[in-house]
Amino acid sequence: MSDTYEGFTAEERAAMKEHAAEMKKTTRRRGSKADKAAAAKQDLLAKIAEMDDADRALAERVHEIVTTHAPMLAPKLWYGMPAYALDGKNVVFFQPAGKFKVRYATLGFEAAATLDDGEMWPTAFALLEITPEVEARIVALVQKAVR
Repeated sequence: MSDTYEGFTAEERAAMKEHAAEMKKTTRRRGSKADKAAAAKQDLLAKIAEMDDADRALAERVHEIVTTHAPMLAPKLWYGMPAYALDGKNVVFFQPAGKFKVRYATLGFEAAATLDDGEMWPTAFALLEITPEVEARIVALVQKAVR
């Protein structure tokens, strides 16, 4: 193990800058709660559209699954990634593989997700493809997360 701290990667610094820009944009938005929610959803869809083909296909499918099976979750961006919140707290997020230059996308759940199962449970899942079996697992996890 190295004794020197290398600091944040360029990708991590970019994600932090994206988050700061998202926060500024959110606080500057004017209009009704519905208008703000619609704008946040458009921001999320625009971010998905920017992704490479593989990440975009996964993100679109995750978006469809989450919004269909947990419509109470509000789409938003979180560190430049699609996320879905309940009462302002992130519940689930999609991290594209290209964001941090890793070999798989990640479907993750934050502390507000009620995935509790005994003394230990997973909160993030590597995602390469959404087959019918994987889709069923995602649906079950998302539904459990919002109970």
